Amino acid sequence: MESRQEMASVLKTPSMSVRTKLLHQIGLPLYNTSHGFHEAELKIKLQEFPGGSIDLQKKENGIGILTLNNPSKRNAISGVMMLQLLEKVTELENWTEGKGLIVHGANATFSSGSDLNAVKALGTPEYGVALCMFMQNTLTRLMRLPLISVALVQGWALGGGAELITACDLRLMTRESQVRFVHKEMGIVPSWGGATRLAQIIGSRQALKVLSGALKLDSEYALKLGLADEVLKPSDGTECLEDAQEWLQQFVQGPPEVIRALKRSVYSGRELCFQEALQTERDLVGTLWGGPANLTAIAMKGKFCK
Repeated sequence: MESRQEMASVLKTPSMSVRTKLLHQIGLPLYNTSHGFHEAELKIKLQEFPGGSIDLQKKENGIGILTLNNPSKRNAISGVMMLQLLEKVTELENWTEGKGLIVHGANATFSSGSDLNAVKALGTPEYGVALCMFMQNTLTRLMRLPLISVALVQGWALGGGAELITACDLRLMTRESQVRFVHKEMGIVPSWGGATRLAQIIGSRQALKVLSGALKLDSEYALKLGLADEVLKPSDGTECLEDAQEWLQQFVQGPPEVIRALKRSVYSGRELCFQEALQTERDLVGTLWGGPANLTAIAMKGKFCK
């Protein structure tokens, strides 16, 4: 993660708005103590709810595999898993060789959402808002990783699990898998940023239908809505993960610095105003133009149409 001195240097750059400067800071949270968010206190509380783990494998080809591993509870996300997810996202922020990421659940199930033990114990509005800010911080950092991320949805993705898949750039589903935002049935709204991201992915009109109807989205319907990018052929859990890696490979071929810059450029276009996004694109070009990848590509003149 960048140092305070580096952050201060970027914030003094005159051609960048504060919003642009903040987006440039990898690992910068949305909420801090100025918003009434006391992360250290919440972390202590979340440690009271163990179970499961978040596992990360970083492969030599630049693809990371992030696994939600709590199969006895259909990969429900416990308090300890929330803490571990933040740790893994931080690790990925510092993985300079990384290009892609696959997020999936153990034993061919994505996730049934938050562990109910933690939900019941954190039943006050104060805890609810604190947990909301913690998970919005984590999933926004996941979304902004300079890696092309894919959620591999097998089985169910419910509640918080459904919100998590919206923090990935792309989504693959198996034919029998389903996504459901069950929040209305629990008397709440999505709190991990899922409603906001869902509206960006499928549009506000369709998002309102999905959320207010607590609709069960099978793979065909999710594909039609634009929530899913592709439906994988039926296979076992191991083969699905291999298929997902092969599918992702088409988008992450090339030097890490180019793939990471492309991801950053696209997300700047989504999160910044038009002029600021153009300025970010300009800055990214300056880091690549005349570099090793660019010079190698120029030397291949006339070979791109083959």
